[in-house]
Amino acid sequence: MLEKMFSSVNTLQTGLNASWLRNEVIGNNIANVDTPGFKASHVRFEELVSEAVNAEGSLQMTVTDEGHIPTTGGRLENVVPEIVRDETTTTRMDGNNVNIDNEMVEMAKNSINYYAAISKVNSEFRKLNSAINVN
Repeated sequence: MLEKMFSSVNTLQTGLNASWLRNEVIGNNIANVDTPGFKASHVRFEELVSEAVNAEGSLQMTVTDEGHIPTTGGRLENVVPEIVRDETTTTRMDGNNVNIDNEMVEMAKNSINYYAAISKVNSEFRKLNSAINVN
């Protein structure tokens, strides 16, 4: 029963973990902007979530009524982000392909997504708190 209460929080946690990993990868890219031969990396997560949702029968739904049709397959909490290194491009003579402007934009975008997810988690806990403290 508790698992059902926290299912949306668990899903959000998966996204927060991916966002945290993305922040680390972007930070590593920025730190190595002047390292000869360094190849930038990025985190592949949203595509994996989309594939999990769109795959035939892969998204497990919660059955709360005997009239619901049960499904089988994975859960969004099981989607694991991947770090992908971009070996195909070189933007400078020293072989480094980090574009600092793109990295800063990605960092800002990731921060907005992270704080939006944190806000949603807080909202979920406020709902649970309201339900628990009903007089």
